[in-house]
Amino acid sequence: MFAASFRRGSYNKKLIRLAASLVRDGGASVDLAEFAEFPVPMYNADDEEASGIPAGARAFAERLGAASGVVISSPEYNNSMPGTIKNLIDWVSRIRPLPFKGKHGFLLSASPSMVGGNRALWALRVPLESLGVVVYPAMFSLAQANKAFTENGSLQDPKLTERLGRTVKAYIHMAHAIDTANSSS
Repeated sequence: MFAASFRRGSYNKKLIRLAASLVRDGGASVDLAEFAEFPVPMYNADDEEASGIPAGARAFAERLGAASGVVISSPEYNNSMPGTIKNLIDWVSRIRPLPFKGKHGFLLSASPSMVGGNRALWALRVPLESLGVVVYPAMFSLAQANKAFTENGSLQDPKLTERLGRTVKAYIHMAHAIDTANSSS
């Protein structure tokens, strides 16, 4: 689990910490990462040929390989996902066997906008699904995130808290079903 943001006060970091707590409460183990742990240069096939896969992409692939799924909270930049997360995905997609294949995923976003970053999540689904991630159909977008959190990091609105809890619980149910199917095959 990680927020695709480098900003210290990121709303997406707050949201991923809250989601991680709910996932733990649901009985699943969590590897909560910092996006900055996976530095990569802009993808360039010439660089890949000359130097191979950068350490940041290999580190992410290793963490992904140890997990059954991936949960990402992404900001929205210009109605899409940040280039930094797409770039990391592009680097990791060069590794074989493909680290994303067969994983399950859940996408969240937090934004001060009224859309809550939802457009970024639709853009992020595309490369993840094409790389073999089974992305949970319902995504969680937190609108007006600049007003949404309490001092302790929970959500101020009880209805949003309940909706996030329901969505995370449903994702865990799907993840368990996929993990069970994968372990029996």
